[in-house]
Amino acid sequence: MAAPRTPSSRKVFGRLSLPERNFVADALRTETVGGVLLLIAAVTALIWANIPALHDSYESVSHFHLGPAALGLHLSITHWAADGLLAVFFFVAGIELKRELVAGDLRDPRAAALPVVAALCGMAVPALVYTLTNLTGGGSLQGWAVPTATDIAFALAVLAVIGTSLPSALRAFLLTLAVVDDLFAILIIAIFFTDRIHFAALAGAFVGLAVFWLLLRRGVRGWYVYVPLALVNWALMYNSGVHATIAGVAMGLMLRCTTHEDEKHSPGEHVEHLVRPLSAGLAVPLFALFSAGVAISGGALGDVFTKPETLGVVLGLVVGKALGIFGGTWLTARFTRASLSDDLAWPDVFAVASLAGIGFTVSLLIGELAFDGDQILTGEVKAAVLTGSLIAAVCATVLLKLRNARYRRMYEDEERDEDLDGVPDIYEQDDPAYHLRMAELHDRKAAEHRRLAEVKAAERHGLAEVAGGAGEDNDGPA
Repeated sequence: MAAPRTPSSRKVFGRLSLPERNFVADALRTETVGGVLLLIAAVTALIWANIPALHDSYESVSHFHLGPAALGLHLSITHWAADGLLAVFFFVAGIELKRELVAGDLRDPRAAALPVVAALCGMAVPALVYTLTNLTGGGSLQGWAVPTATDIAFALAVLAVIGTSLPSALRAFLLTLAVVDDLFAILIIAIFFTDRIHFAALAGAFVGLAVFWLLLRRGVRGWYVYVPLALVNWALMYNSGVHATIAGVAMGLMLRCTTHEDEKHSPGEHVEHLVRPLSAGLAVPLFALFSAGVAISGGALGDVFTKPETLGVVLGLVVGKALGIFGGTWLTARFTRASLSDDLAWPDVFAVASLAGIGFTVSLLIGELAFDGDQILTGEVKAAVLTGSLIAAVCATVLLKLRNARYRRMYEDEERDEDLDGVPDIYEQDDPAYHLRMAELHDRKAAEHRRLAEVKAAERHGLAEVAGGAGEDNDGPA
């Protein structure tokens, strides 16, 4: 007989609180739409770059330069997409991280341990797989960080295609995991892919960020104040030599994500609600459009599985991500008081871990930074990222489909709202008013059924009398 659980034990992937559930649902809805647009943009880029009649136009547009040269911002369209538009994506990531740290699951160290450990293992194991593959095959170790990132928008787009019945706890785990993953990806970019630093520009960026923070602390409002300041901070960060997306993250982390008494939503949530559609619906798809356009041929696809650099990326995304995240989650549950939710099994966790192997946006960015100057290898690594992400998506789809009936039942239980008050019934089990509403509802249903029973009985009795009367007046059948 199993020992009873101690009061301090908790469930891994247990039911979310109602506010957290609503936030996750809203965030996933936007990211799912953005993920579909991202998928369309990636397919468009591949078609545009691989049709011979269109290839030259793709190259011309991608390498077209614009911007003020005097400010060091005369950049190609591809460069603007990677350094400029992705700053919006990382700005939203910074707000998400801040919210998780002060108002979400990461504010509780015990709850934070699971996604943090899972994300760390989900980055360390792919890096290790890549490194071992290249040490064995004699390849370059520069790309060790390429398979470490998870693309949440692309992963959620896959979920949108294969079904939306995944339980909210697993969806929230995927979202939180991606937020932590983004944080460490940002740190990797800042630490390992900064070749030279211009301290005057960096000092100017710090001053600009300090002004941004002071204005927020003083309660100054108005997009016309913050948008120009954000652009100045971004330009200074870019010219400092530190990757410009770091400015986006820093400003996102500065926003207040807790509510005051007179507020329904915090400033961070309000800004995130406004900017997330811009990030998911425009910034990331445009980045994909000018980054995913790599030449694909039978020989190029064959090279993906023969060259150590590209094979390391594929194995890191497909094998390393799944084993790392699953292993980190299992170790956390094994060596803490956490236990898996009764409604889920460990294969469910492995399926979500496989889905995290879709490493599109940030992996493409790191690939460009890691092999900067080697255009051929950069293209091959991009092809490897696309291939690995596709294989991970297919594997996750198969694994999740095997349990889809179980997920659908759980999802229906979570969404059921019989009293039609806008709150799922599962969250109202301790509310006496809910049970009174349900009693009244059932009384009305019972009264309606009694009325129908009387009507049907009367109809049946009337038919019997008609049938009997017909038999008495006529010798033949009625």
